[in-house]
Amino acid sequence: MTEPRGPVDSSRVPRFAGPATFARLPRLDEVGRADVAVLGVPFDSGVSYRPGARFGPAAVREASRLLRPYNPGLDVSPFAVAQVADAGDVACNPFDIGEAVETVERAAADLMAPGTRLVVVGGDHTIALPLLRAAARLHGPVALLHFDAHLDTWDTYFGAEYTHGTPFRRAVEEGLLDTEALSHVGTRGPLYGKQDLDDDRRMGFGVVTSADVMRRGVDEVTAALRDRIGDRPLYVSVDIDVLDPAHAPGTGTPEAGGLTSRELLEILRGLAGCRLVGGDVVEVAPAYDHAEITSVAASHVAYDLVSLLALGAAGDPPRERT
Repeated sequence: MTEPRGPVDSSRVPRFAGPATFARLPRLDEVGRADVAVLGVPFDSGVSYRPGARFGPAAVREASRLLRPYNPGLDVSPFAVAQVADAGDVACNPFDIGEAVETVERAAADLMAPGTRLVVVGGDHTIALPLLRAAARLHGPVALLHFDAHLDTWDTYFGAEYTHGTPFRRAVEEGLLDTEALSHVGTRGPLYGKQDLDDDRRMGFGVVTSADVMRRGVDEVTAALRDRIGDRPLYVSVDIDVLDPAHAPGTGTPEAGGLTSRELLEILRGLAGCRLVGGDVVEVAPAYDHAEITSVAASHVAYDLVSLLALGAAGDPPRERT
């Protein structure tokens, strides 16, 4: 078996030089096939407030230059146990949301067809719907772990069905999700009305608020999430606004009282051994990002998702961290 081709050696090429790929990994066209691919989707036409997430993939790639090849939180060298590559960006129509959604679905399905697992960097949360369509085509209805300040199960905005606040209602309606294993984590802030929570509950979602994480702690929350997920194929979607604005100012719809970067990363690492089939990190808007705080956080989220998928691709036996 050919050894995976890893990142550029930082002892030979400084981190501020070399390729502008995620973690300075090879491009997909340079390795032919990858176990795990990082894909950018620079699309933000579905936002309801501050635009700018179309520049998220480039900002996250730039911040990822400082990532190193061994992940001590998961005790894995992801680029050594699996071939990981950067698949570039999907060229989406910024003026037609419907066409963009179809383009993302086709691109994701094509990349996933040979068995490649995707970590997608957005872009706004609209893109979760086509990514779930591609995942469900391969795995059937998937469990969903959704990190976000917001529910994203609203019906329409200004009559539009496809926006960054509606992807998971559409996914439930389309039968893409296993409604016995759906969880929001980190939700907080004002809603339009109590009906929002009632509708969300009817769709099958469980809710772990940011206050729940603070009061119950990471380990208890993670154990409960794992129980809900079980052995189902799992998709993880991370809106970076799940983090408090102190940890992620560069996002479109910030809400006070969010998770810390440490809490988010520790919950993700607690998913080791789950049947993760794909994931995304979205809503990074670098125009509002002070000193690249948000981009750095998002790069580490993507790195942990890559590490979890690499463990799965390498056939790592299911295990829980102690």
